[in-house]
Amino acid sequence: MNENPQQLPQNQPGSNPEQGSTPGSQNPSYGASPQERTQQLPMGGYGQHQQQQFAPQGGQPRPPQGSGQHPAGGSAYPQFGPGAHQGTSPGPNWPYGPQPVAPAPEKPKRRGLALVALTALLVGTAGGVGGAAVYSATNDSTSNTPSVTSPLNGNQAAPASAPDGSVQSAAAKVLPSVVKIAVATSQGEATGSGIVISKDGLIVTNNHVVAGAGSGATISVMLNDGRTVPATIKGTDPLTDLAVIHASATDLTPAKLGSSGKLAVGQGVVAIGSPFGLEATVTSGIVSALNRPVTSGDAQQDSTTVFPAIQTDAAINPGNSGGALIDLAGQVVGINSAIKTAGGSGQSEGGNIGLGFAIPIDQAKPIIDELVAKGKATHARLGVQVGDAQSSDGLSNGARLGEVTSGGAADKAGLHAGDVVTAVDGKAIASGDALVAAVRSHRPGDQVKLTITRNGQTQSITATLGSDNGNPTG
Repeated sequence: MNENPQQLPQNQPGSNPEQGSTPGSQNPSYGASPQERTQQLPMGGYGQHQQQQFAPQGGQPRPPQGSGQHPAGGSAYPQFGPGAHQGTSPGPNWPYGPQPVAPAPEKPKRRGLALVALTALLVGTAGGVGGAAVYSATNDSTSNTPSVTSPLNGNQAAPASAPDGSVQSAAAKVLPSVVKIAVATSQGEATGSGIVISKDGLIVTNNHVVAGAGSGATISVMLNDGRTVPATIKGTDPLTDLAVIHASATDLTPAKLGSSGKLAVGQGVVAIGSPFGLEATVTSGIVSALNRPVTSGDAQQDSTTVFPAIQTDAAINPGNSGGALIDLAGQVVGINSAIKTAGGSGQSEGGNIGLGFAIPIDQAKPIIDELVAKGKATHARLGVQVGDAQSSDGLSNGARLGEVTSGGAADKAGLHAGDVVTAVDGKAIASGDALVAAVRSHRPGDQVKLTITRNGQTQSITATLGSDNGNPTG
């Protein structure tokens, strides 16, 4: 079966333009060719982030422009402002009467600010309301060493006790279970995050964190206690962007896995990981939305993932990939995987703008179990190609079915090419990607109730989802 949001002919104008690269990409091939559709901005690879250089060669910090230092080789700037001279002020009329007030030096503009406005203009113009956005994977490639490293732990006062339900209490429970992952290859080094799931070294992370660990690559894990140990890949699943690695340690602290199905919009959450290589970083926010159809991928690789994400405004940046999103009880409810950035194509250093996305732990658990047991995972399959159905105003309005696989779940349920799916189990479906994400949130053998429109008539059809048998592209 191919839940493949392909380029289907649209019955209305305003269909999405096709792009050619991932994380900010194209038609997601949900069980077929690994391509994804750009429905928002073209994104730089959040999984191939070029580390921002905090210090120039030689390790000395570079003074910012407009910092007030005098030019190299020159004397100090004349100081006539209040408090700069000694003795009594000569008064406002000295030497030639009132002087015009010099404008304050303009602060250097931060690179990328103009792109924020560009993002605001472009978001939503391609996919329509409810369509999956294209986001960047959250891995952090590092070519330079940042000027900030691990926190200094010596001679610090004991932390104050934290009440249950506070960010401090939740973070304290999970920090020992979140690790920093470094992958070194001949092309360079990348870092991400991971969550300990067993005492004997099993760690779950994103597939894009370890995807480059091919022949000759090495994986290292920095534990919360400061030790660094080697690790090997246990299993990977590019379709759900999950992977399990095995670290050489036997005394780790597993995280407690919660339930993403119990989350509510507005609920407080905490993200823990290693943004920009800064391990054991804690940020907090709320659940901004649930079941957000998100398409993410990597610009340097033909890979794509569509999943019904937990959206959060907790600060998530490159290197948070594979880290924990937890509730205030200290239970893992999601695995941080992608962000929406303000950078354009080729600007991989885009960071947090309050739109982060995590894989719900309820969808991750069965995949993790299969990766541990077999090294690969199976996925639910409907057996049909899908695209966006559009209303007369050009907005996405459901998932239009294309070619139906003979003998597949859709075929057995009586679905036809041209049917428009508008809901799954009573939840609205606004686009092809939303249908793909909804199917992917289930397991093989699950029954789903599809609300469809056929020849202008609405009806309900129950389908029993098939399996790809661990071969998502077959």
